Formats: sequence, structure tokens, C-alpha cells
Amino acid sequence: MITNHNKEDLSAVFRWVARLNMHESVVNHFSVCESENSNNFYVNKCGVHFSRIKTSDLILVTPDNVLELKKNPNLVDSTALSIHNEIHNRVPNARCILHLHSKFATALSTLKDPTLYPVDQNSMKFYNRVSYYSNYGGMGFDDEATRMSQSLGNNKSMLLANHGLLITGKTIAEAFNSLYYFERACETYLISLSTNKELNIVDSEIAEKTAKQWEDYPSNLADNHLREIRLILDKEEPDYKD
Repeated sequence: MITNHNKEDLSAVFRWVARLNMHESVVNHFSVCESENSNNFYVNKCGVHFSRIKTSDLILVTPDNVLELKKNPNLVDSTALSIHNEIHNRVPNARCILHLHSKFATALSTLKDPTLYPVDQNSMKFYNRVSYYSNYGGMGFDDEATRMSQSLGNNKSMLLANHGLLITGKTIAEAFNSLYYFERACETYLISLSTNKELNIVDSEIAEKTAKQWEDYPSNLADNHLREIRLILDKEEPDYKD
């Protein structure tokens, strides 16, 4: 079963995403599987602001209760049930899913060409490692959620045309770290575009080399990143663990 430490990790991510102003109102949703061998998952309770999420606000979704939860959209957001249920069941490595409408990733998703080009070290982290769901068909209900899961493929990051961003990972720390760097990469890229100057796009060989260096980075960056966030929250907002 998922440990309380894991639930605290996810609650900490909600709090930190709010601090980074990457949330939207009281919507958007994150989830984590109950265990390595189960597709049951915890997802945030509907209508609770990310800055107030606690471990007790994480709702367990199982095959036995998913239909009942769909009848009660005030408990779990309906699009959360559709999107996360589809992806957790169809994509084995997606043990954690972070879906949100962050400012810069969403802005990039509105462009006719939403490609995140390798213009800096952060964007190179995602070189040839982003899926693009290009056929927006409405909110993530029913077949829209199925098509999202199919579009993800073997990648862990997906830009949703005219919608936002979806990041997956084998762990909460991995998914959050990717989310953080993806949004930063989108910010840099869009600011660069806004200068109307010619972009210095790195060639494919160097971009791929750098992406692999990110993957083989000698320290455990993702775990260290989340550990430090939790240490800050332990002092400033310890109720995230309640």
C-alpha cells in the first residue's frame, strides 16, 4: 500500500505548486497510485485550493467506487476521474500524474507550432521526450481521456493543445521535478520568442547529448528537490501532513 510518506509527498507538491503560482482556481488535479502493483489511485478532493491540500484531502479511487464517485462530482472532479483513471490503467510507468494549466506551458499549447525547441539547457532536458496531443476535443471526459492516454506513448510529458500540461513519473518526486523544469523551459522559450530576435536553436546532436546527461545526472536531483521542499513546509506549513 502507499505509505503515509508518499501521501505527504503529494500533498507537499500541491502546496508548492500553489506557491509557484502554477495552479488554477480550485481545479486541476494530481494523482498517485496506491502501490507499485495497483492501479488504484489517490487524487485530490474537488474544490480544495492547492495551498490548503492535506493528506486527508486525497481520495482513493478504485474499480469498486469509481462509478459512485462519478455520481458525486463535488467529491472528485469529473475530468480528474476520466483522465487519471484512463492513464493509470493504460500507461504502466505513469504511477504519478500531474495535470494542470500552468501559465507558460498553457501559453505554448495555444501556438500553431507548440514544439518546445532546444534553446536552453532546461528545454534540452525534454528534447524528443514530449508528446503533443494536438486535437483538442473538449474537456477530458470519455473518449477525450482515452485519446490523451494513447497520445502519451512512451513519453512522460505531454503538451495538450489549447489546454495545458500533463506530466507523469514512476515517483512523485520524478514527476514534480519534470513539471518544475518543463514550466521553466516554457517560460524561457516564450520570453525568447517575445524578443522577435532569431533563436539560437541547439543542433540535434548536442540537444540529445544534453537530454541524456539530464537522465544520467550524478546526483538524485528529483528526490533532493522534493526533500528540500518538504523541509521548508515542515517549518512553515506542517499541516500539509494532516
